[in-house]
Amino acid sequence: MERKEAKTLTDTLRVVFKDLLDGVGRIFLRMGVHPNTMTIGGLVFSAAGAWVVAQGRLVEGGLLILASGPFDALDGTLARLKGEPEEFGAFVDSVSDRYIELFIFAGLAWYFTSLQNTFGIMLCFAAAGGTVLVSYIRARAQGLGFDAKVGWFTRVERFLVLAPCILFGIPLIGVGIIALGANVTAVQRIIYVRRESRQRGAARDDT
Repeated sequence: MERKEAKTLTDTLRVVFKDLLDGVGRIFLRMGVHPNTMTIGGLVFSAAGAWVVAQGRLVEGGLLILASGPFDALDGTLARLKGEPEEFGAFVDSVSDRYIELFIFAGLAWYFTSLQNTFGIMLCFAAAGGTVLVSYIRARAQGLGFDAKVGWFTRVERFLVLAPCILFGIPLIGVGIIALGANVTAVQRIIYVRRESRQRGAARDDT
C-alpha cells in the first residue's frame, strides 16, 4: 500500500489562500505583470532588506524582507494562471528562493560581524547550510523518483520564523531556530529517502 505523505505548511497555505491568490493574480495579469517580474520583485526586496539588516537597521530590514513574501506567493500563481510551463516556473522560483535566503543570511552574518559575535556568524553558516541541504536533498531525491517534501522546516516555516525575529530585534534567536530546524529537516528527508528506497528494493525482490 502506498504511503501518503503528510501535507506541509506550504501545501496547506496554498489550499487555504488559493482563491485569494488567484483573485489578486488575475488583477496583476490584467495589468500585464509577468510572473518573472514578481520573482525579481521578491529578490529585490529581499536583497534590499538584507543590505539594510547588514547596516544594523533591523526594523527597516525586517519590513523589507516581509514585503518580499507576497511576491514569492504570487509569482507561481501568475505563472499557473498565465498557463506557462509549470516545470520551468517551479525551477526559477526554487532558484530565486535559494538566493533570497542566502542574501538574508549574508546580511545577518555581516551584522553579527559588526557586533563581533562569532557565535551568530557560525549560526548563520549553519542555517544557510541547512536550508541549502533541505532543497538539495529534495532535488536529489526527485532524481531518484522520490518526492521528499517531508520535514518540519520548509521555506515557509523558515520565513515565518526569521522575518519577524529580525523585525523585533532578536535575529540571533531566529537564526538559531532555523539552524536547528533546517538541519533536522534535512535529516528527516534523508531518513525518508532511505526508507522509501528500501521499500522499493523490497518490492522489486518480491516480483
